[in-house]
Amino acid sequence: MVCAKGSRPDCLPPMLEWGPELGPVAGTIDALLWGKVCLRAGHTLGNITYFGDTTRLCGRYTRQPLHNAVTEVFKDVTVEYSRGLPQITVPLPSRRERCRFTLKPITNTVGDFIKMLKTEDKGIDRVIAISMDDTRIAASTTVEYLLEEDFKLIVNDNTYIVNPPKPLRISGEEVKCLSDIKTLVSNLYEALNVQEHNVQKEKDLNIKIETLREELMPLEEQKMHLDMIAQRKSDWMSWIGLGLMSVQFGILARLTWCEYSWDIMEPVTYFVTYGTAMAGYAYFVITKQEYVLKDVKDRQHLLAIYKTAKKKGLDLQKYNQLREQIVRLEYDLKRLRGPLQMHTPKKTNPATTTDDAKKVI
Repeated sequence: MVCAKGSRPDCLPPMLEWGPELGPVAGTIDALLWGKVCLRAGHTLGNITYFGDTTRLCGRYTRQPLHNAVTEVFKDVTVEYSRGLPQITVPLPSRRERCRFTLKPITNTVGDFIKMLKTEDKGIDRVIAISMDDTRIAASTTVEYLLEEDFKLIVNDNTYIVNPPKPLRISGEEVKCLSDIKTLVSNLYEALNVQEHNVQKEKDLNIKIETLREELMPLEEQKMHLDMIAQRKSDWMSWIGLGLMSVQFGILARLTWCEYSWDIMEPVTYFVTYGTAMAGYAYFVITKQEYVLKDVKDRQHLLAIYKTAKKKGLDLQKYNQLREQIVRLEYDLKRLRGPLQMHTPKKTNPATTTDDAKKVI
């Protein structure tokens, strides 16, 4: 709409009246053309006074922001709770549509809510939250505290009265009652399902043990054959050691009583004894084990097994892994049948975990 300057604007709508009065600006006009100047929300053309259904224009028109304008109060902001989270619905001034914002009562603050509004509508210049007694609410205030009482939300030049519903508060007695119900449900679940779970777990462990034993059986047969060969070799070396000691004893006895006297052979026997001690210490240095006859025999037994297995092509590493898995599963089965668990029918097993552990080489 374009009207001539310096005359009564007959082209104005009936609600607009030309007059000489000057006064403070009240309210806003969405769009008004006067000459070549367009008046929009947040600016004035001359001095505008809002009187309900009559607006008076007077003086020279100027363009200035409405910082001190008295705004109209609306009630278009609603607050609802969905799944325990507050949802605030605010009309956006530029897009002329309502937008719903979901906030977190404890972590979100008033400043976060203001940032959400400005991000959603770029035409929002000012957002302020004030209490009903016109006290500004700080941006660091949490949403939970904000929604405890009614407040005013100012968006640009529009003021909205927000009446949030009262959130449901759980008393201490109700919390204790819920805790008792939770404990009761847990006990019922344990009584109805734990025994079944233990039986199923025992069944799964037995299936795994049987599968591993079937896989271990051919390796076990080969290993038993190697044990027999290694046992013969270790026994043979033990008899050889005894024979050498007997020969040494016989030679020293003949030299002492038949060939020479004890005065001559005494230093010889001393050095023979000292040499034997040196041989034992050398064994410790090389093997990092004490020279104990049983340990020496077991070491020779293992060396014979690994040497023969390498010739026969037996994978002792795989054998040891299978044996360790069986021992671990049988230990879990023993714990499952222990007094701290729900008792299941105990089955006799000829092979104990101790015997299986001894078979691991």
